[in-house]
Amino acid sequence: MQFIDSHDTLWHTVGGEDGPQPHPKPADHRLLTLEQWHAVRDTWPAGLTTGVSLSNTVDVETLAADLPRLALIVLNFPKWTDGRAYSQAKVLRSRLRFAGDVRAVGDVLVDMVPLMARTGFSQAKLRHDQRVESAQRALTHVTAHYQGDVSATRPLFARSAV
Repeated sequence: MQFIDSHDTLWHTVGGEDGPQPHPKPADHRLLTLEQWHAVRDTWPAGLTTGVSLSNTVDVETLAADLPRLALIVLNFPKWTDGRAYSQAKVLRSRLRFAGDVRAVGDVLVDMVPLMARTGFSQAKLRHDQRVESAQRALTHVTAHYQGDVSATRPLFARSAV
């Protein structure tokens, strides 16, 4: 898992004085809201590196047809106790076979990182008071899980012992 710092300059949102621009100009590494994406997807040139930021109330299956054109999906944890983004990531990886990056943002704590990795997140932007070193260490604590996940879909008892 890659940890994104607050000075990430690769991806850019497109905003104006009153919030997101309704019809942003095409460019590589644009991180669009779902509304912006819906407004431009029919005219946006193919081949641009594009990302979409989703609230945790969005059904990610509505993006199924668009996923081949997207390089990044950003999922939000508004509170660390709200786990809907885990489900969104799992659906993106397991059911929709999204191969791009899935990034966690918001109230992301070190304790959440192992489950994020198991549900399909490839990137996380930790809350400002969390340490990347601690998050990296958390990924090494438990190496075998009884339940399946996005990497090993079958439960431990159903995996080959050979």
